[in-house]
Amino acid sequence: MNKILVIQTASIGDVILATALLEKLHRFFPDAAMDIMVKKGMEPLFTGHPFINRLHLWDKSRKYQSFFNLIRDIRKEKYDLVVNVQRFALTGMMTAFSGAGLTVGFDKNPFSPLFSKRIPHAIGQGIHEIHRNQRLIEELTDSEPEKPRLYPQKIPDPGSRIPGIDPDLHLTGIGHPASAIYYTISPASLWFTKQYPAEKWSQLIREMPEEATIFLLGSSGDFELCESIRDMGYEIRDKKETNDSTHIPDPASRIPDPGSRIINLAGQLSLLESSALMLGARMNFTNDSAPMHLASAVNAPVTVVYCSTVPGFGFGPLSDDSTVVEVREKLSCRPCGLHGKNRCPEGHFRCALDIATEDLVSSLRL
Repeated sequence: MNKILVIQTASIGDVILATALLEKLHRFFPDAAMDIMVKKGMEPLFTGHPFINRLHLWDKSRKYQSFFNLIRDIRKEKYDLVVNVQRFALTGMMTAFSGAGLTVGFDKNPFSPLFSKRIPHAIGQGIHEIHRNQRLIEELTDSEPEKPRLYPQKIPDPGSRIPGIDPDLHLTGIGHPASAIYYTISPASLWFTKQYPAEKWSQLIREMPEEATIFLLGSSGDFELCESIRDMGYEIRDKKETNDSTHIPDPASRIPDPGSRIINLAGQLSLLESSALMLGARMNFTNDSAPMHLASAVNAPVTVVYCSTVPGFGFGPLSDDSTVVEVREKLSCRPCGLHGKNRCPEGHFRCALDIATEDLVSSLRL
């Protein structure tokens, strides 16, 4: 194999999990030029990647123009192998007409009859996504998947541009020495029923050590959610310190500074920078969402809250130190869907609200 292309144009978590294929193929074909196709916006995940030769970017804002440009570019590359992780028609067409010597994909792709090899695909039965994907290449490699991996050590230290973080300290915490205690919380999700409520995160913050720093992570669109959790966290702390349940300080007094206990970094870190910060954390807390996969890809400790979804779908954490937290009671309505929903179909959202805070506290690693 001289040239290999992996196609995964889905969301952040799916792309991160597909890096397990890159790791396995590189191990078996170390001299091959390795390329990957992702949708535009995913390219920061591969900044400084040590063996990715080229990124093909699908600009879905110009969906069909970009599609035909990509087919042209792929055919020019004359790949020996194209591995398509996607199950949708357009990527199937790209694969089928790539001109590659060998094309492999899942049988659910409408164009899979035109692939050299089509592999059965099924979600459930406790099979993790990296095992499902590994089946695409097991005849070329073996049946044991690699773990997904990102390479945040290749990025510059962002501490110099983030208020309250020491620019002289490197990746272990991006601003905190290895001996410091800090946690990260990534509270957002694209789906309401996968998102642990803000007030529940604030209850967890109440139980964190007073000397610990809490970093709230997310995109710029998550800033207000993180800010509300930060404010609730300060209210809890301030009430506790004053022993006055009616006392809430002026919000202006809670602007982050180097001594702040809760720092809202939503929108300030790239994906790789977030994963670098996770590396030094005592524990990282997240929903069943992309930050879980960021933690897995750098083997950072992670505790994942599952609300409406379940680990049995095959997208659970892969870090050596990982904990899954779910509602203790078996609910007949759970899971209510593979990807979550915009509201609780039953109207009670017990799969989130009934999760015991102490189940998260037990993974604080004090």
